Amino acid sequence: MENATVSYVQLLREDLAIFRVVPEGPFPEYKAGQFLTLGLPVKSENNRVINRAYSIASHPENKKYFEFVIRWVRKPYPGRLTTAMFNLKEGDPIQWRKANGTLTINDKLPNGEPDERRIVCIGGGTGLAPFVSFAQHLHDIGDKRELVVLHGASYVDELSYRERLTDLELESVDRGTDKWNFKYRAAISRPQEWLNRSWTGQIGRVEQFLRARPGRVSPLEELVGEKITKDNTMFYICGWQGTIDGTLDYLGNNEFVTERNKREDGSYEVKYESYG
Repeated sequence: MENATVSYVQLLREDLAIFRVVPEGPFPEYKAGQFLTLGLPVKSENNRVINRAYSIASHPENKKYFEFVIRWVRKPYPGRLTTAMFNLKEGDPIQWRKANGTLTINDKLPNGEPDERRIVCIGGGTGLAPFVSFAQHLHDIGDKRELVVLHGASYVDELSYRERLTDLELESVDRGTDKWNFKYRAAISRPQEWLNRSWTGQIGRVEQFLRARPGRVSPLEELVGEKITKDNTMFYICGWQGTIDGTLDYLGNNEFVTERNKREDGSYEVKYESYG
């Protein structure tokens, strides 16, 4: 494990926060969509270092810090590391291990040609993190592929990167989609709750964006202006297993194939990562 310092903590709600971590020494290389393993000594474990992997929300072009959005696990039992994380202050030490993970952006098709398909990212809860990295990375390198980020949460105050992603979409509107082609939408699964009384957007689980309404196209197809097919769209999914299963159920019925079950020619249209 390497040493680092917590440089920033933003509490979004009592159980959800954004952390920035600055490693000692040269800033390491990594790819958008990967995760980093963080570690802290835990008092209840006789100060044994507990490690957990967290998706990186910052992007490789940012050489100042790693950023994470982390939920404090409280049920059925308090999470050992997340409890320690939520007691951290700016300036506190933390440990880390090099980035890893395969939920990265495909640049080429199996035949070697550039992958120019639309990218649709579906994130449930803190599973949004790798797609925040995707968006900032593709923006900074000037990639012109269409990118759609869909986020699902229970409450409005859990839409952790709403302002940043909305700004990226407004920039796409201002500059033109031929220069930066980005769209962001969110879904709230508990619209009846008082804390969500101001919400006027999509309701239900995030995978509802894929399902056609009676007599209409799906909200996703309405957003992009054409039918979603395996030839024009690549899906990336991250979140709880329920989000993965709900999305794969729809995509599997529409001839989409996952990386883990790729065809003989190496082709596929879905990459996913589950954290529970």
